[in-house]
Amino acid sequence: MELEYDLLVVSAADAGDDDPLFQAGTAAFETGDTAAQAAALKGHAPAVLRYVSDRFAVTSRGADCRPAQVGDATIGEREGVPYADLLLDWTCPERVDEHVVRSGLFPDGEGYVKGTKTIVTYEIDGRSGSAALDAANPSFSTAQTWYERFGEFFLLGAEHLLTGIDHILFLLALIAGSRRLREIVLAATSFTLAHSVTFMLAALGLVEVPAVIVEPIIALSIAVVAGWHLWGIWRRGEHAADLETAGRGHFSLDRAGWIRLGVVFCFGLVHGLGFAGALGIDEAWSWTLLWSLLVFNVGIEVVQLTIIAVVFPLLFVLRRRAPKAGLWVTGVVSAGVSIMGLIWFVQRVSGS
Repeated sequence: MELEYDLLVVSAADAGDDDPLFQAGTAAFETGDTAAQAAALKGHAPAVLRYVSDRFAVTSRGADCRPAQVGDATIGEREGVPYADLLLDWTCPERVDEHVVRSGLFPDGEGYVKGTKTIVTYEIDGRSGSAALDAANPSFSTAQTWYERFGEFFLLGAEHLLTGIDHILFLLALIAGSRRLREIVLAATSFTLAHSVTFMLAALGLVEVPAVIVEPIIALSIAVVAGWHLWGIWRRGEHAADLETAGRGHFSLDRAGWIRLGVVFCFGLVHGLGFAGALGIDEAWSWTLLWSLLVFNVGIEVVQLTIIAVVFPLLFVLRRRAPKAGLWVTGVVSAGVSIMGLIWFVQRVSGS
């Protein structure tokens, strides 16, 4: 099990009324001393194990399996954040073909974090797969069907985009700056291909870029894509929505369109790293995890396409019936999005 170190310390100390664990654990966290962090967990291993085993359970035919810790906890790191690595061994009353895994780790009621997601990958009883557990879906059975397992990751992907305000603003900037259906279709496709590649590579542990680099670039991408449209309005005024050249073919673009498409693709690569970081998966390559990640990505894409399908037609109609109003609306939206992107960029670079 990989659990965020500081969260594990405060939660276990609070649940077990173990103030020495809190004092030693937080002091080690603040100094960044991994040896002291491991020592704090070792010195209070019963309290830590009790917290975890009370909230992460494995059962067989309704009977509880008994967990035992194997070795001492070690300290790892993910995106600059220390994680406690615990190896637990569950002993079950009898050998069966189905087990139920339930997680209630770090619930909202503790008041430290909200909306905890626990990602489980398993190979047990001749079955393998992965599952996403949260307060709404706290358990899964190793006998669950493939569509039940994938349904969880689809919803997780959809929820991630809907709750990720930075990615939604980036999408709105794409829509506002697209002059024709061909542009938003190609921009969305380019963005999808780019972030899918880096999302898979990062989540499967094949590419690693620190969040301190990824997050500011994501914020900057929002400002740049939104500012691109504002620059077009400033340079061409009422003709900002016109194509500079009449290309050939249904999906042809002018020079500005192709440049914008390349910029979107490059920023999409960075957004994929952000998706992977938010999901919190960094595992070795496996077919089981790959399929779950693909379904997670499909959930993202369905929400993205739904937003485009709803917003772009409204914008298209407005531009046709009231060109000046359409220009003002897209300009105001782009300005607001660009300002937010710049604010986030400064905050993320400064660490505030």
